[in-house]
Amino acid sequence: MLAKTFAAAVQGIDAITVTVEVVVDKGIGYTIVGLPDAAVKEAGERIQTALSQSGQEWPRRHTVVNLSPADVRKEGAAYDLPMAIGILAANEKIPATELADYVMIGELSLDGSVLPVKGVLPMAIMARKAGFKGMIVPRANETEAAVVNDINIYGVDHLSQVVDFFNGTGQIEPTVVNTREEFAKGADLGGLDFSDVKGQENVKRAFEVACAGGHNILLVGPPGSGKSMMAKRLPSIMPPLTLAEALETTKIHSVAGKLSRGSMLMTTRPFRAPHHTISPVALVGGGSSPMPGEISLAHNGVLFLDEFPEFNRSVLEVMRQPLEDRHISICRARYAIDYPAGFMLVASMNPCPCGYYNHPTKECTCAPGAVQRYLGRISGPLLDRIDIQVEIMPVPFEELSSQRDGEASKSIRERVVEARHIQSVRYAGTPGVFCNAQMTSKMLAEHARPDSEGLDMLRQAMERFDMSARAYDRILKVARTIADLDRSAEVKSHHIAEAISYRNLDRSNWGSQTVKFV
Repeated sequence: MLAKTFAAAVQGIDAITVTVEVVVDKGIGYTIVGLPDAAVKEAGERIQTALSQSGQEWPRRHTVVNLSPADVRKEGAAYDLPMAIGILAANEKIPATELADYVMIGELSLDGSVLPVKGVLPMAIMARKAGFKGMIVPRANETEAAVVNDINIYGVDHLSQVVDFFNGTGQIEPTVVNTREEFAKGADLGGLDFSDVKGQENVKRAFEVACAGGHNILLVGPPGSGKSMMAKRLPSIMPPLTLAEALETTKIHSVAGKLSRGSMLMTTRPFRAPHHTISPVALVGGGSSPMPGEISLAHNGVLFLDEFPEFNRSVLEVMRQPLEDRHISICRARYAIDYPAGFMLVASMNPCPCGYYNHPTKECTCAPGAVQRYLGRISGPLLDRIDIQVEIMPVPFEELSSQRDGEASKSIRERVVEARHIQSVRYAGTPGVFCNAQMTSKMLAEHARPDSEGLDMLRQAMERFDMSARAYDRILKVARTIADLDRSAEVKSHHIAEAISYRNLDRSNWGSQTVKFV
C-alpha cells in the first residue's frame, strides 16, 4: 500500500514542502531514496526501535521511503516523525484519510519521544501558505510555530500521541499564541542602559547619530576606555523591532538553531560579538550543511567586532559586499543561497599595538611606523564603508567618581525614533531604503545637498585629508542624519562640520590635531 505524509525542508531562511511517500510491498528490507544525508539514512533504526517502544510493529515486508522532490538534499533528523507515521499508514495500522491535511516534523528518540528540531518557524509559515490544516511539531517547538496565525499547531511529546490522534482515540489541543500581545510584552523588557556610562558624551553622541541613521561606527581608544561597555548598550537606543522585523530575525535564528526552548518571537535587536579567530565561513555563512553566518544572525541588529585589526584580513574583506548590499549570496558547487545581512557594524580597536598612542598620561612604546602598520591591517575600502570613526579617551577621575547618572537610553532612543520616523516618511516611495545609510548617490543629491558654506567646508576637508569619493558620500549621509536629529529640513554647515569630525581617523590626518574650518 502507498501512503503519503508531508514534512518540510529549509532552504536559506525559507522552507519548501517535502512529500514522504512510503510503500510496503513483498520482500524484506528497508530502502530510503530522495537524496538523504547520513542522519536521514540512519532514521530506519531510530524509527524501528521507537515503534517497538510505542507498542507498534515494524512491517515485516520490504519498505521503500521516497522523499520528494528528489533533487533537494534532505538533512537532519526532522523527517523521523513523518516517516514513522507514513510507515504505519502504509502498513494499514492507522488510517491515511487525514494525513494530507498536516505537516509533521520531529526527531524520534529510541523510546518514542519526539525531540525538537531547527527551522520550525519558516516551516510553519510555509505550511500556512501551502494551505495545510495544521502542523504537528515537538512540544519544545510548539510556541515557536504557534507564532504563525491561521494554522493549527499541535505540540506532541511522544509518537504514541500522534498515532492516537490519527486513529481518533486521542485528542491534542492546538497551541494558541497571541502574537501581537506576546511581542508587546517582550518589547518592554529592559537591559543594559547608557545611564551607567560616566562621561564620554562625544562618543554617546556618535552612537546616537549612528543609530538614528543606521550608520556603521568604529571606536579607537586605549584599553579600559569603555569601548566594549558602550557597544553592548547600543541595542538599548536603537529603534524597537517592528513585528515584521521580529519575524524575519526569528526565522534566521530558528534556522540556525539559536532559539531557546519554548521561545517565540525575538523582541530585542540581536547583538552578535564573534571572537577575532572566527573563520570567513562562520562569519558569512555556508558550509557543507549551509547555515546562516554571524552577519545574518546580526540582521536587524548589531555586529560587534572587538579588537578589529586582530581579525584575519580575509575575514574582514568578505564583509565589503554585504555592508553595501545588505544581503549575502553564497554560491557553491552544490547550492546557491541568499541570506539577509542588514546589520549595523560596530567595531573597536586599540590605536596601536601597545594600546597607548595619543593617551593623555601613558607613553606609547611602539616603534616608529607601528601605528600606521597597525591601522593598515584594515583595508582602505573597508574603512571607507564605516561612516563614523571616533577616537575615545579614558574617562577622567572626576567624571568616573561622580554620583550623577548619565542620560538614560530611553531619552536617547526617543530622539533616534523621531529621526527614523522622518526618514521613513522621506523614503516611503523608495523600496528597500529605510534609513539615511542606505541612500544612493542620486538620493544624496536630492536630500543631502549642503548649503554653500557647508559645501566649501566639505571641499576643504576633501582636499586636506585626501578623502575618497566614498568618504564624501559618507559625510553627506551622516550630515543628513545629524540634520534629522536637529529637525532641520536642510543640511547646514554645522551639520557638515560635525559629520567631518566623525572622519578623523582617515589615514591622512591620523593622530593630528582637530582641524577647524572657517
